Amino acid sequence: MSRDQTKKDASTSTRKAIINLLKQQGGMDVVALSSQFALSGMAIRQHLNALKEEGLVTFEEEARPMGRPTKLWRLTPAADRFFPSGYSELSVSLINSMKEAFGNEGLDKLLNVRNKNMQEQYLQYIGDTSGVKERLEKLAEIRTNEGYMAEVKDQGDGSLLFIEKHCPICEAAAVCTGLCKNELHLFKTVLGDQVHIERGEYILAGGRNCIYTVKEHHSL
Repeated sequence: MSRDQTKKDASTSTRKAIINLLKQQGGMDVVALSSQFALSGMAIRQHLNALKEEGLVTFEEEARPMGRPTKLWRLTPAADRFFPSGYSELSVSLINSMKEAFGNEGLDKLLNVRNKNMQEQYLQYIGDTSGVKERLEKLAEIRTNEGYMAEVKDQGDGSLLFIEKHCPICEAAAVCTGLCKNELHLFKTVLGDQVHIERGEYILAGGRNCIYTVKEHHSL
């Protein structure tokens, strides 16, 4: 392999890693990105400018108490192609075909069957795990394996956040709201009756993530 090809491959790898980090963290400035990759600010800017030319990243200026505003870099919707899509075009086509063939009532029945099967799979994976946080972390593992990039954050006030940073079925969910409705029901069933869960931020409503607040009933 030539030296130029090796350099090109390294740049491609770094840019993919930047895309993945921005997906995980949201807006980041050059200083924060430099610390993650042990690269100079100039090198990071070169990668970001290349990604911007491809339409994969953009930035917004954030005011700081002192000095000039700082550029916070974020992904554009075009970067979604680097993450699992859940066969979106096929899914949307199938949903529209099912609506045409069976009507909304028939589609709801099919979604209920899907939800029941997922519930059984999730419960089997979680097993006899005790504790809300432990069950949530197991759920996050499942969802991450399915492409949702999920994580759990402890709020320190008795509540937990369940965060999904990517939606591999987003296009399908946009034409079939029952998918998201069933998802919330699925989580409630898997986590148990002792848990209260509600969705706050929502990707389909313009949010960067889907965020659920989870509390045990005795801490409400």
